[in-house]
Amino acid sequence: MRIHRVLNNNVAVVLDERGREQIVMGRGVCFKKKPGDMVDPSVIDKTFVLEEQETRNKFQVLIQDVPLEHMAVGEEIIAEAKSQLGKELNDMIYISLIDHVHTSIVRFQGGVTVKNVLLWDIRRFYREEFSLGLWALNRIEETIGVRLPEDEAGFIALHLANAEMDQEVMHNMYAITQVMQEVTNIVKYYFRVNFHDDDVYYYRFITHLKFFAKRLVEHKIYQDEGDEELWLMIRGKYGEAARCVDKIAGFIAQKYEYELSREEQMYLIIHIERLVGRAKKS
Repeated sequence: MRIHRVLNNNVAVVLDERGREQIVMGRGVCFKKKPGDMVDPSVIDKTFVLEEQETRNKFQVLIQDVPLEHMAVGEEIIAEAKSQLGKELNDMIYISLIDHVHTSIVRFQGGVTVKNVLLWDIRRFYREEFSLGLWALNRIEETIGVRLPEDEAGFIALHLANAEMDQEVMHNMYAITQVMQEVTNIVKYYFRVNFHDDDVYYYRFITHLKFFAKRLVEHKIYQDEGDEELWLMIRGKYGEAARCVDKIAGFIAQKYEYELSREEQMYLIIHIERLVGRAKKS
């Protein structure tokens, strides 16, 4: 590999045998090197292959200001997430998560901590991602010697969930989680029940709710293609669940100016009926 651009002493943009850009990282990888020089493969610790030019450009700016150790542990967290979740993650995770890990460490070392007000809900809604967040805190402590608070596991979980949903703006994930929290609370208080986080029906409900909230936050209207007869049958059969969804629809319309389609309401009725039925039996 030949150096295409020197970013700092430890990071270079190189061109592979097909002329494609890659970013390589290793201690002293660019020591006394200039563009056109060969890179010794034995000193490369990490290689980043990012598809989008815009993402590569942003990453190259980020990487110049982040210590090698912070870069390495951030990449390790991402690799572990890809392995454990078994899902594709948007390349923007390399920017959002590594930047967050870096700033969290610097902030904590400066005596500043940030409270994650959605921590309890993140723990419920993104269980796998939160588990990875806790793993990340342990790995950061092992490699950097800093024990970040559990709030940061929640923030890391949101970054991972954000990358799974192919979004680039972190605040969307907060908004999505808030909608999920609000709808879940309406159901819980309407039926006066508590849900079991490990129940399969709860998992299905939360999964449906996540994508419903995503559409709402992104202002994407779900086009009605439902069957009028089926709609009436579902409402008649599951009357209490339907009245609960009416409350949800009213709340969403008032707060978010978003009209739930009949098909969206129908799916919510079905999920809520199953969820509440299981909760009342246990």
